[in-house]
Amino acid sequence: MTIAIGSDHGGFELKKAIIEHLNKLQIKTLDIGAYDTQSSDYPDYAPPVCDAVLSGEANLGILICGTGIGISISANKIHGIRCALLGDVFSAKMSREHNNANVMALGARVTGVGLALEIVDAFIKTEFSDEIRHVKRVEKIMSLEKR
Repeated sequence: MTIAIGSDHGGFELKKAIIEHLNKLQIKTLDIGAYDTQSSDYPDYAPPVCDAVLSGEANLGILICGTGIGISISANKIHGIRCALLGDVFSAKMSREHNNANVMALGARVTGVGLALEIVDAFIKTEFSDEIRHVKRVEKIMSLEKR
């Protein structure tokens, strides 16, 4: 499994902690940046992370900014992406199982490292349910891109 991960300056420290955690689990990471705490713009990091997921270079994506809001909105503008802004473990599981989210977003200024790592674990370990009701709902979500 490969996880593409990117953050702006506000998410840099949390991104480092997540990469270290994933590496301990022997999960390959694709670090898209930012690479320091110099001011940077969150919309710049969503496209390369999402492109890695859409191309198959990465299985899933993780995006981080101060609140997670701006970077998740940016990701959801990209055709084919279902990015869930997560702040709890249950939502992380449901975003994968019911919505087949392929990217998750976190807010480094609102979610502590310990909880963030639990959320990441739940997100990457949960598979999409192939129940027809969930498949149909995801198809409906994706059809909205045609509007």
